[in-house]
Amino acid sequence: MASAISILVSIPVSQILLGVALLSLLVGRARFRWPAVFVPLALFLGWLLVALAASPEPLVGLPQVKKLYVFCMLPVALAALPRVRDYLYVFTGWMVVASASAVLALGQFGWKYLLARESGEAFYQAYVAQRITGFMSHWMTFSGQAMLVALLLLSYLLFGPPLSGRWRMAVWAMLALLLSGIVLGYTRGIWIATAIAALPLLWCYRRWMAAVAPAGFVLLLAFGPASVQDRFLSIFQPHGEMDSNQHRVVTFATGVAIIEAHPLVGIGPERVGSHMEEYAPAWIRRPFPVGYYGHLHNIYVHYAAERGLPALVFLLGIFGVLLWRQRQALAQLDKHRSLERALHLGVGSAIVASMVGGLFEYNLGDSEILTMFLVIAAAGYSSGPSPGTLLESGTSSQPEPGVPLSS
Repeated sequence: MASAISILVSIPVSQILLGVALLSLLVGRARFRWPAVFVPLALFLGWLLVALAASPEPLVGLPQVKKLYVFCMLPVALAALPRVRDYLYVFTGWMVVASASAVLALGQFGWKYLLARESGEAFYQAYVAQRITGFMSHWMTFSGQAMLVALLLLSYLLFGPPLSGRWRMAVWAMLALLLSGIVLGYTRGIWIATAIAALPLLWCYRRWMAAVAPAGFVLLLAFGPASVQDRFLSIFQPHGEMDSNQHRVVTFATGVAIIEAHPLVGIGPERVGSHMEEYAPAWIRRPFPVGYYGHLHNIYVHYAAERGLPALVFLLGIFGVLLWRQRQALAQLDKHRSLERALHLGVGSAIVASMVGGLFEYNLGDSEILTMFLVIAAAGYSSGPSPGTLLESGTSSQPEPGVPLSS
């Protein structure tokens, strides 16, 4: 639990704790679980080694081999946290830490606004390249974390056991903080992913809410801060090279060219960034537009370019198996409010958000987001029922289905 929660603050702390948890499980001879998602996951990770062996520069790709350690979070979480209530505690920790990060981020936003105002520089131009980060080092990571926690929190508020008035107001306030951080993070891909992933939750709760949600978004744009309006409109009318539209066209087109040239095993792990100039289509002007070219800002294009089309198929298989698992779990539950229903709907929403967000950013290449994704995936396989609420979990003398009493 500490490893999963601390990833919102520090990668080294989280990974040290992950190692301690793994060692404890091995020493204690714990029983590991291997659900269906491990089939496409094993193929995905195995194909990384195939692509590495076929790479002209295999040593360059060693950082991706080191990142295999992060994937240990899935079997560790499955073994150490088998019950729904275990994830109740983890997600509550995420809620508290992410809210604190959002408070810090809002303070950063106010500070950046004052600095731009004092210097006489237009705020949009001053802010887009140096946005709020909360506890993280980059705004993409901060926004991605806030998105996942906000969706899990929204699912609980809509479908989980009712909270008392005081706690309910506090949790809604935390959700408001997270959503404010997402909006002021100016990360357009996260805006789109959050909106798309939230719609199924609203549809399942009240269909009319899903219908009017787009109207609420329009009102937010119409009456929100001018810089927020400018950021949204930049999707269609970018401010020259200040917004990333042009450079994302370059990365996408170059990725497609790499896939066409190396469809089976890709160009090799960690080699995409150093070969952008070589594979960029001739119609793309040189020098490239301003932007970061270390990866392709799209997990589907990037993994296919780096490791070949099989890697893309296996990645889609991971998403598909996880979503199918949530569908199966929900089919066994009634439509009354319960912790189990809130968890599986929240997990499904977070997976959809990760999939949509991956269209605009290399999100699963980020250790913080990948760790959270793996914890969420494990939560989708947790067992219930588990009494209690988000902030006050009850206890029971009866063992939960599929969990030995001795555990």
